[in-house]
Amino acid sequence: MNAARDVLAIRAGARALARIRSHGLDPAEVALIPAAAGGPKGLALIGLDRAIFGEWLPRAPRRRWLIGASVGAWRMAAACLPDPVAALDRLALLYCDEQEYRCRPSPAEVTRVCTGLVDKLIGNDAGAVLHHAQYKLAVLTVRGRGPLARAHRAAALGWGFAAVANSLGRGHLSGFLERGVFTTDVASLPFFRTRFDAFDNQVIPITAANLNSALLASGSIPLILEGVTAIADAPQGTYWDGGIIDYHLALPYPQVDGLVLYPHFAESVTPGWLDKPFPGRRANAASLDNVMLVGPSRNFIARLPGGNLPDRSDFRRYRTDPAMRSNLWKQAITEGARVGDAFLRWAEVPDLSMLRGFDE
Repeated sequence: MNAARDVLAIRAGARALARIRSHGLDPAEVALIPAAAGGPKGLALIGLDRAIFGEWLPRAPRRRWLIGASVGAWRMAAACLPDPVAALDRLALLYCDEQEYRCRPSPAEVTRVCTGLVDKLIGNDAGAVLHHAQYKLAVLTVRGRGPLARAHRAAALGWGFAAVANSLGRGHLSGFLERGVFTTDVASLPFFRTRFDAFDNQVIPITAANLNSALLASGSIPLILEGVTAIADAPQGTYWDGGIIDYHLALPYPQVDGLVLYPHFAESVTPGWLDKPFPGRRANAASLDNVMLVGPSRNFIARLPGGNLPDRSDFRRYRTDPAMRSNLWKQAITEGARVGDAFLRWAEVPDLSMLRGFDE
């Protein structure tokens, strides 16, 4: 168990803690898996995803919701493909190798590259995602309002206003953005069919014609990529990275009947990407009551190349040597397999002393 302790960080809400302490960790109780935005940081979770979707959850098949934003949406879409382990591996390689840019790439260039990445990930298997027997997918985007309702040259100014509004209070951001939730099952979608916070939710069925566009939009970072417009079967507008509102997916999880298993690269949950500078804006323990968060420990991260998770700043750091950046990311992915292995061992015979609450 000492090896697992050195690799894994595990936190759980009060209800999840009580259930695990009395009954152990049962995959049959997992009803929902969230997946955060965070760009390259998600690469460190591929090994954990492989263990969860390739080995652990298949032991107890049932309907489950997979909800993701940005790279988290791409990971969850990969989990819905016919061979999830092969798809997750393909995503990791595409993310590392396909993204070679000039020193100062234009949003058009980055959009073109990421469009190809998503297309190669999904291939001809959109139908498998739409009609998966067990997994229901929700892809989170944001849809612009007011000055961000359409793509134009003044968008940078609009995003500046949005950031200032958010600094005054998260709710003020709702004047600029609403959620665009693309889903394979509108009828049973949790949370988003009613408004639960300051943001309106536009729920949109995923179709074969819009799956790839929805995934691209979910990762379309403002000013880095172009906003996605003219999405088939979706309301008119410009769609952007879902992590702007839902960075770590601080959702009303206690509404879910079952356990929320959250593979995550951090030990806390920050609501929106623009909330990162504000330490007080973290999901509280009550809102994570039935959540078990598992991910790489701080000791594990410290031993990764550079002592950190892969990060978007690596594009700038290794702008003249993209092969070096790709190799370092691949090392992090390889090391991440240890996190998946440790989770499988821990789930078999949980070391309850490793469980920590969100308020500790």
